[in-house]
Amino acid sequence: AVPRTRILATGGASHNRTILQVLSDVFNAPVYTIDTANSACLGSAYRAIHGLVAERNVSLADVVKSAPEPRLAVTPTAGAEEV
Repeated sequence: AVPRTRILATGGASHNRTILQVLSDVFNAPVYTIDTANSACLGSAYRAIHGLVAERNVSLADVVKSAPEPRLAVTPTAGAEEV
């Protein structure tokens, strides 16, 4: 896996541990979820805010500091990358 690679899963499928495990194994990366309603829209909102403050040299990292912390849902199964 690429160092620091992680997957953030949102929406209905993010409640299905089996689907999350497949994602983790295929991409050989941990999968995180956010317990927030409409979390997919939340990402768009943060990008929009970033666009509004871009001329003030505010980084996206600074914009999302108030975002809910993702929680680790699953990690890759040992040996999955060999399959």
